[in-house]
Amino acid sequence: MNLIADILLAAGALGAGFYCFVLSRRLSRFTNLENGVGGAVAVLSAQVDDLTRTLGEAQGTAGESTARLESLTVRAEDAAKRLELMLASLHDLPEQPPPPPRKDEEPRFVRHTEGSR
Repeated sequence: MNLIADILLAAGALGAGFYCFVLSRRLSRFTNLENGVGGAVAVLSAQVDDLTRTLGEAQGTAGESTARLESLTVRAEDAAKRLELMLASLHDLPEQPPPPPRKDEEPRFVRHTEGSR
């Protein structure tokens, strides 16, 4: 009975050893830097670095555009205030009669055709 138990114990140990060997090989292929998950992680890491750099550039450009837009908005508001003031001051002016026709001009006659009326 002890002999059978020892044989089964040895077979179980050999099976566990073989399983660990296969698992070790699969794990080494899985973490391979060229074509395994390690490679995918390396590629994704490089892409994250590129995206971070691009995002930084985009934020810088957006900040510059915002500053420029704020400056243009302030200028436009100032111009609108000046135009409103000029328009309000025009209401205070008296109406002027149209200028008299000049004597050195000859009268002009324009002929209208039937289709242009």
